[in-house]
Amino acid sequence: QVQLVESGGGLVQPGGSLRLSCAASGKIFSINAMGWYRQAPGKQRELVATVTRGGSTNYADSVKGRFTISRDNAKNTVYLQMNSLKPEDTAVYYCAATKRLVLVGTGYDYWGQGTQVTVAS
Repeated sequence: QVQLVESGGGLVQPGGSLRLSCAASGKIFSINAMGWYRQAPGKQRELVATVTRGGSTNYADSVKGRFTISRDNAKNTVYLQMNSLKPEDTAVYYCAATKRLVLVGTGYDYWGQGTQVTVAS
């Protein structure tokens, strides 16, 4: 099994920045792609950003140019740098990982417990 533990959420003013971290442990050799989802109250879960083991990234249109996903394979950690935050970015952010080469849709195998991000003045 793989365990994913997120950290770094919190309250930030509009225009501010936060960096989320997700540390993986357990059978980490099985992990290929990783990514971040978010879910706001009353809204569908959204795949925000993904990164392959080789470092190729993909972003939802809603965060392109503002969010950056990265991973440190040596530390088994994936990050989400969030800049120019907007109130509509408020959500619970979940880290996810898959054995597949890419993470798309709901194709995750492992899921974290989530971290709350609130953007408000």
